[in-house]
Amino acid sequence: MHRFHRTEAGRNGNPAWTPASPLSAEQLRRLAAHGSEHRATSEEILFAAGDSAYDFFVVLEGSAAVVERFGEPDERLIASYGPAEFLGELDMLTGERARFTGVTSGPGRVLRVPLERIRTLVSQDADLSEHILRMFLARRANLVRKGAGLTLIGSRYDERCRALMQAFSANRMGVTWIDLEEQPDAEALLRELRVPVTDLPIVLVPGRPLLRNPLPADVAAEFGEPPAGAGDDDGQDSCDLLVVGGGPAGLAAAVYGASEGLRTVLLDAAAFGGQAGTSSRIENYLGFPAGLSGAELAARGVIQAAKFGVRLHRNTRATAFATHCGLHTVTCEDGRSFSARDVIVATGARYRRLAVPRIEAWEGNGVHYAATVAEAGNAAGRPVAVIGGANSAGQAAVFLARTSDPVHLLVRGEDLGHSMSRYLIDAIASNPRIRVRLRTEAVGITADSSITGLEVVDRATGRLSTPAVAAVFVFIGATPCTDWLDGQLATDAKGFVLTGHDLDANLTDRRAPLPFETSVPGVFCVGDVRSGSVKRVATAVGEGSAAVRLVFDRRRADGTELLYP
Repeated sequence: MHRFHRTEAGRNGNPAWTPASPLSAEQLRRLAAHGSEHRATSEEILFAAGDSAYDFFVVLEGSAAVVERFGEPDERLIASYGPAEFLGELDMLTGERARFTGVTSGPGRVLRVPLERIRTLVSQDADLSEHILRMFLARRANLVRKGAGLTLIGSRYDERCRALMQAFSANRMGVTWIDLEEQPDAEALLRELRVPVTDLPIVLVPGRPLLRNPLPADVAAEFGEPPAGAGDDDGQDSCDLLVVGGGPAGLAAAVYGASEGLRTVLLDAAAFGGQAGTSSRIENYLGFPAGLSGAELAARGVIQAAKFGVRLHRNTRATAFATHCGLHTVTCEDGRSFSARDVIVATGARYRRLAVPRIEAWEGNGVHYAATVAEAGNAAGRPVAVIGGANSAGQAAVFLARTSDPVHLLVRGEDLGHSMSRYLIDAIASNPRIRVRLRTEAVGITADSSITGLEVVDRATGRLSTPAVAAVFVFIGATPCTDWLDGQLATDAKGFVLTGHDLDANLTDRRAPLPFETSVPGVFCVGDVRSGSVKRVATAVGEGSAAVRLVFDRRRADGTELLYP
């Protein structure tokens, strides 16, 4: 029997990719007009792990498999597909390297559609686009859930290892974590790889060299991110519009800017999608009555931005800002700098850390500031705690209740109605797995080799209790991500950036600032980092879109609109 027989399961049970919904005859016809048929031999490699790009393949006759670590002793079947089913994953559309190998399971026939034609179809054919994108998103979610794609070897007590895990979660990368503290065969594997403990953590990237003690940006580079120093000969990358921050506001600004003909660059310190990208389900976003996940919203935004030619740079943390003669320059942690005559700041806000002793030792290892399939999987079947009383905490509680029982929702306030939407309150009230504890504050964590409980105090009675939990999810407000601006933009008392009419007229000796324009002409601010913003995804998208229109208004007001091509 062939080793890639369709009924074969992966090492962890079921294949990591969901079976594809077969394409209809009409969809196949439209795809065939953009590709070519190919008679395939047995075990013919269609694309390999590490390929910088690969084409779209549909099985016409026979079957094909997607395999992790192809040809190695521990190779693993990810999925197998038959007639009218297609291979591929979200990385195909986002410009990342292939994570797996596609190979035919026997003689057959395939339809091959060049990558650029697929990208065109996804942007123009609504029916095919929805079908393909839905399957790609489902596959990525399952890969993250199964931990397929990357292998991380390191200690849970190593801050660098925890930082990598948090970056992988934010970027929705599937990863298998081999923890030195728990898995006895880890040291034997290191000896086999000839890696000393001093080089940990290490990351094994399919089809690429082993990475020793990498930064998240180093891993991103292995998947196709532009290297440090990319840009003009002087190390600068110039553009018409520079957007700093890739949450919903920044993504919207980038999409609208590029669609209006501006040479647009989008930077983000971690992963596109921002805090919204970690939301399990956004149920009040217009046009999606069944809701959509933050990961789906982010992926769709990134694909849309790429369609219009936005230059995308994730894991690119802004560290400095300067203005000279009307030109604004943003310098990043990796040494790159980007300059533009118009900048939109959309760096958002970061969740506040839980103020309990030794919290930093468990962040990324039981204490999380996001609730995605990656974090939820580590606590499946065990009790967890969610701390916070706003929408993000409510969404996390509802999501975690799918796999954890019970979910303790700890709220400092007197009720949920103060800062949580009614639909979430109703969902929480009707879920028997969620236990709401009002007027409650976390004061400590109990742990041995992992978190075992959370010490909480009832603020009304002073009574201390320690519910057993395996993980803690924290959503207790946020602080603006403005350190990199070094005080060069006017802010309110809490550090959020002032814009438009909120600016004191005495701060600037110039024309009145436009809505969303900051104290520096040509620099706009949108989303959660802006003072007075409404903390909702739809509002952020609207602000990002509107800011681009204001960029053109600003250029006309200053008499410089002809500088744009």
